Amino acid sequence: MKIRKHYVTLRDAFPQVQEDMPLETTLEELAAHVECTHRNMVLLLKRMQQEAWLTWLPRKGRGNRSTLLFHIRKDDMLLEEAKAFVAKQDLSSALELLQAPEHPAHLREQFQAWLSGQFGLHSELQGQRRTDVLRFPLTQTIHALDPAAIHYAGESHLVSQLFDGLVRMESTGEQLLPHLAHAWDVDESRTRWTFYLRKGVRFHHGREMVASDVKYSLERLQRLAARGLYSWAYAAISSIDCRDETTLHIQLKERNELFLGFLSTNRASVVPEDVCEAAGGWLGTSPVGTGPFRLAGHEHGVWSLEAFPSYFQGRGFLDRVEVWSLPEHGQSAGTAQPQEPAQHFQVMHNVRIADMDAGSWQQVRGSGMTTKFMTVNEWKEGPLQHPLMRKALDLAIDRTDLIELLSGDVIEPANSFFPPSASDRDPYPADADRPAAIRQLLDAAGYNGEVLKLATIPQYQQDAQLLQKLYARFGLTLELMLIPAEQFKGELRMSADLVLFAIMIDEHRELRLYDMYTSMKQHASLEVQHLLETSLQLIRSAQDPASRKTLLEQLESQLKQRYSLLFLYRKHLKTAYHPQVRGISLDSLSWVRFRDIWFT
Repeated sequence: MKIRKHYVTLRDAFPQVQEDMPLETTLEELAAHVECTHRNMVLLLKRMQQEAWLTWLPRKGRGNRSTLLFHIRKDDMLLEEAKAFVAKQDLSSALELLQAPEHPAHLREQFQAWLSGQFGLHSELQGQRRTDVLRFPLTQTIHALDPAAIHYAGESHLVSQLFDGLVRMESTGEQLLPHLAHAWDVDESRTRWTFYLRKGVRFHHGREMVASDVKYSLERLQRLAARGLYSWAYAAISSIDCRDETTLHIQLKERNELFLGFLSTNRASVVPEDVCEAAGGWLGTSPVGTGPFRLAGHEHGVWSLEAFPSYFQGRGFLDRVEVWSLPEHGQSAGTAQPQEPAQHFQVMHNVRIADMDAGSWQQVRGSGMTTKFMTVNEWKEGPLQHPLMRKALDLAIDRTDLIELLSGDVIEPANSFFPPSASDRDPYPADADRPAAIRQLLDAAGYNGEVLKLATIPQYQQDAQLLQKLYARFGLTLELMLIPAEQFKGELRMSADLVLFAIMIDEHRELRLYDMYTSMKQHASLEVQHLLETSLQLIRSAQDPASRKTLLEQLESQLKQRYSLLFLYRKHLKTAYHPQVRGISLDSLSWVRFRDIWFT
């Protein structure tokens, strides 16, 4: 591969020379450009001539200049170099090579078009044995595959392929089903839960899972992720006792009807105590679980998952899944997929189906949605403590313009975390008097042009910049503060006036909303804190799911009425797939479960 680099260096040295145009030069001049010895330059030219990249016509004698003819364009050689990196599963180096600022954008586009053809199903025959491999593109960076450390949807999806929990949630979100636990009981106080584990479930490293692993997994969350997602659920565990290898009791500090649902999330995945302790407590990017796939390796942005033959629910059809992690380019939440679908992808998430050949692709629209919203930091002294100022901020967001500026499809204005009914009216109708009304509200609130600070995570920077643009129309200035996702629940955001975030609404809706409202307490006024604490207590105590839904809707309505919660938009999650793909079923984030896929 280094020889291609040398060829590119030579082409850069003579940019005015076209392909097949004679160039008069000497070995000494060429060696100086490549920074090698005279002898090595002779070897390089001989090798390049064998590859038919150039023709070298040497002339002997002092003062005689030799003739060099280039046959391959620099851009073509760079593409070949990038393809060679991909052949070695070094996607990171390929992308780094082509993303250099001195290389033209069309080169990157050509590479992406070629790369798309590398995804999809690849079957290899060795005698009568067929090996089925799915190469799957993921436009997100994988930072960790430890259930206690994941923050992004792509990581969450892979963790679901590698790990299992005690129970699992039906895709509709209406029923909890047995999984690693084949049954469970709860006492009359509904604070002591007893779980009965399946026998013979094995971790990827071969050891059988036992009750002490479950105990370790939950206590590990308390210790390592004290402020992580759903921390309110596992922080409420007062003790865990293992009666034997297949039975354990979990004692809660108080009744929590959301606890069983929490155990169905991948945050509550069961990990092996021996492997975790040997690794210092964290699994990082070397996960070991009981899931249908095990991690075979990861290098240069490619994550290889192999079917786990001993999976307790039966081996999947696919032999291997290669997840190719492509870099993000500042996409908005829920739009981190390619804008134009590659015709060679056989399974794609959140693509623009209108651009596809409708006769060649089928589509599954999942029940999940990404909902983007802002909350107000009413704990901070400033103009947003005035309710009319908060109302002005809500009115100043032109959702129609916002959606037109956003990329992707199936985006609509949001006025709730719950899906709208057919009879619902447009929550944000057009109003010609809106500018005057906003100015009137700002004057009434005593706004004097103070700069408002907006906190969000780097992945939502595009949305924040669009809000900056919309607010600037009314003389409202936003200063952006980007906080890494792993630090977003900490103290950094307390200096902001507004917090921009999104939640994935799926079958774990009540868990996600409960978690969001728990986080919101940190920057709520005393009045809102009391409202949140009272509402969340009622939700934890309500055994009936319909009652919990009603309580969540009431809480949302109260927060909207006082403009503490400002909705922006929602995006439905979709999966498109080629008819060749069979066994399509979706997990909690409308991602395909790899174990169920098979191909004709």
